[in-house]
Amino acid sequence: MAVKPPLITLLGATGFLGSAVLRELARRPVRIRAVSRRPAAVPAGARAEVEVRTADLTEPGEMAAAVDGADIIMHTVLYSAATSTWRIEDGDTAAERVNVGLIRDLVDVLADKKDGPRTKVLFTGTVGQAGPCDKDVLDGTESDRPAGEYDRQKLAAERLLLAANDRGVLLGTSLRLPTLFGYGPDSVARDRGVVSAMARRALAGEPITMWHDGTVRRDLLYVEDVARGIVAAADHAEALAGRHWLLGTGVGRPLGGVFEEVAALVAERTGKSPVPVVSVEPPSHAEAGDFSSMTIDASAFRGATGWSPGTPLTEALRSTVDFLADETERAQS
Repeated sequence: MAVKPPLITLLGATGFLGSAVLRELARRPVRIRAVSRRPAAVPAGARAEVEVRTADLTEPGEMAAAVDGADIIMHTVLYSAATSTWRIEDGDTAAERVNVGLIRDLVDVLADKKDGPRTKVLFTGTVGQAGPCDKDVLDGTESDRPAGEYDRQKLAAERLLLAANDRGVLLGTSLRLPTLFGYGPDSVARDRGVVSAMARRALAGEPITMWHDGTVRRDLLYVEDVARGIVAAADHAEALAGRHWLLGTGVGRPLGGVFEEVAALVAERTGKSPVPVVSVEPPSHAEAGDFSSMTIDASAFRGATGWSPGTPLTEALRSTVDFLADETERAQS
């Protein structure tokens, strides 16, 4: 009798990150249940057997149905606020229902599982969960003191998951991610990160703006590399379970230089002069983390999985600019 390939439930399959994970998973001979509010697009040439399921996971019973029979669950759901960024206000209960409540629901569902091996659960968090600290290079050993509401909610969800792992309910792993950027041709969610935001400004002929002098460094990770990292984590879920792991490139890039390269790539694409990169006064909603540098030491995760980010920064930035330029041209035609 033929053995069925594992069933992977991907929560948030049409999101910026989720759609990249779906493309990566679809190359494998697995079964995928792609769950999202809107129907996910099955990647062209998929080797996987893909079941598309539309659901509002905040509704009663939807989480149980979404993960029924899953061997692996990948949680890439991101709360979509009315604003154009990921930032949320203190005490935002709607955001808490998604960012924390869905993990609480998932744990409750798996706690009722009667038999079979423990389900492997991969949760995507953020390096911001550590909060401001006196280290430029984070390696995952830092004490967690998150400052922003988004980071606090992500940490609360992670703790729920890892506590359930410790109780034997599931095999849980948290992957803390740095600043992501890239493009998502099969996503209904735009990249709301700083790199794409500044590329859109440049494509509109507007100056690229910074809230600092450009020396603040960020570890920038291309979304396709992140997707490969999440799939690599699934391959090593038992070894990774029970703790959080950091993903990153290991290189902190001064944002001033990154934005100048973005301006040059946009100029190369449009044939116009590069837009200026200028410093401006920070807005009232700026947080302390916006002005501190951060580089990620992901050697622990790399050693455990063999993963490494393989896309050169210039290539990733060019792909992002080209996608956004095509998007702008389609909108204008």
